[in-house]
Amino acid sequence: MDLDARYRFETYVVGTGNRLAVSAARAVAQAPGAAYNPLFIYSGSGLGKTHLMLAIAHLALQRQPGLRAEYTTVDEFVEELNGAVAAGTMDALKRRYQEVGLLLLDDVQFLAGRREMQSEMLRLFNVLQRSGRQVVLASDRPPGDIADLDDRLTTRFAGGLVVDVGEPDYETRVAILRMRSEERAAQFNPGVLEEVARLRFRNVRELQGALNRLIAHQTLGESPLTPATVRELLGERGDGVVRATPVRAQASEFDTLLSDVSEVLSQQLEAWRIRVSEAITYWHELGYHAGRLERALDGASEPDVDALLTDYEAAIARLRDLQQTAAKFDHRLATSELFLDPERVSEAELVVARLIGTVDPPPGPRVEFTRAEFDVGPSNQLAVHAADTVVQEPGGKYNPLYLHGPSGVGKTHLLHAVGNELVATRGGAALVACVNARDFTDELIRALQDGTIERWRVRYRVLDVLLMDDVQQLTGSERTQDELFHLFNSLYAAGRQIVLAADRAPGRIEGLEDRLRSRFEGGLVVEMQRPDHALREKFFARQLAASGQRVDHALLEYLASRPVGSVAEVSALVTRLRKAADIVGVPLTAGLARKELEGSFAAPTVTRSTPGRSVDESFLDEEKVVWEWPELSGRAIEEYR
Repeated sequence: MDLDARYRFETYVVGTGNRLAVSAARAVAQAPGAAYNPLFIYSGSGLGKTHLMLAIAHLALQRQPGLRAEYTTVDEFVEELNGAVAAGTMDALKRRYQEVGLLLLDDVQFLAGRREMQSEMLRLFNVLQRSGRQVVLASDRPPGDIADLDDRLTTRFAGGLVVDVGEPDYETRVAILRMRSEERAAQFNPGVLEEVARLRFRNVRELQGALNRLIAHQTLGESPLTPATVRELLGERGDGVVRATPVRAQASEFDTLLSDVSEVLSQQLEAWRIRVSEAITYWHELGYHAGRLERALDGASEPDVDALLTDYEAAIARLRDLQQTAAKFDHRLATSELFLDPERVSEAELVVARLIGTVDPPPGPRVEFTRAEFDVGPSNQLAVHAADTVVQEPGGKYNPLYLHGPSGVGKTHLLHAVGNELVATRGGAALVACVNARDFTDELIRALQDGTIERWRVRYRVLDVLLMDDVQQLTGSERTQDELFHLFNSLYAAGRQIVLAADRAPGRIEGLEDRLRSRFEGGLVVEMQRPDHALREKFFARQLAASGQRVDHALLEYLASRPVGSVAEVSALVTRLRKAADIVGVPLTAGLARKELEGSFAAPTVTRSTPGRSVDESFLDEEKVVWEWPELSGRAIEEYR
């Protein structure tokens, strides 16, 4: 099982709100199946449930390298179950899960209403418990609050230990901020982090998002932040309500329990070494690497040999399938050493997925939106700085980057510009998707209709960069949000860059699921405001030059004072003025612009006449033409045709 190395007990800050959960989690990791089985962890989104579950897996595998651990979400398990039913491999799927020594199941609340799934889960749960296998569950609510859940499951989930992860208190928030600052090598004036910690945040992701904003501002600003400027920068966050939490047992009771937990060591038997050695010889003769088996053979204790060999053979079977798929697209790639190493299955899956993705790639950024043509001013300076940082360090400092602001402030331009820059910096090798949220939903619907949902998922999960515009349009699309949630997790865990844009902040999008909102807010959220006077000058200077008009200071000053809010409005205004100047036949000036825009300039009326009488213009060819401009005090401009 591939685990994100960031999520360990060493990086989990312990406070009064999570001490019980952490103590119980450590006990489970040190002796799976012996301490609390099952362990049920619940909390709101963004408070560290998943971090704690993966920390259990890390520590358990560190202490028992031969342990089979499996982390999955309910939705992923449902997908596996449906796929196994369709492929007729249900027995194999059941055997795989029944042989797991440590099962970590996340998002248990999504079992609600899935009766068939609950039945399968009940059977699996019973098998694992009878055989002493450890089960760890996580949900956004306690077992008894999960609607439409089978009573038998509710009883079993609550039959071990149920613990909640509460909101971090002030001291814990300070500790988290200091730890994350050290990880980012960011330094602040005394009192800055403490002032941030005094603000109320609903979860740890929001707290980390606030830290990202501080780092971005301090990097961009001319002077370091001070405690006095923190609230001005971040505003009053949180709802100000202290939520009640259940009374917890004293931590010392669990510390005592931890000290009493003893390690169970298996006796070394020589017979298992013979089996493993024979397997190594057999697979070596077929050309496969056997590093995992060799390390097990060198170990001092006996592993679960059946599980070890089953996993190894399953990995080889998967490699063979991938190799056959690769051969359909590229025979040379199919001969790669990659398909002979069972420890590189994930890498092989990615290579093949990329190969499939190139056949039907997702939409990329529009080439006309370039970074060079994006004008920068105080109203968008922070957003541009963050975007440039993303280009320099994709997947690093600001991931995800969330841009929001009213229509016309340049979000879409900047989003596509980031994509184009990332493509250029990687010589065109980066796989970058830039998609509108509504188009993303439409693609998903077509994939569901055509039965090509797996192929559709592959297109996006192999991306190097995901850029999504108009995120507010996800409202009301439950299935789309679910797919995006899993896609987000997959890309984020692999260190891929995610940039999002919307017309409002995540917390103001009605109908956006908390699990998505908290992930969006866990990166850097930047507001783009309407352009100020200086930025409007830049917009007008660029548009005037592009239309071939002379640009003078007075004209720019006047135009920049106009209430325009976007580049599109600027372009429309310049087009209007250019046409007016062409009609008059004089250069565009501030005076002419003022007359046109303030209502004193009108299209000329044309009167054709002959001396002494008016004549229908259709009969005139050589007569004098008079253009009358009433708005210019009746002055007549005459010319002969």
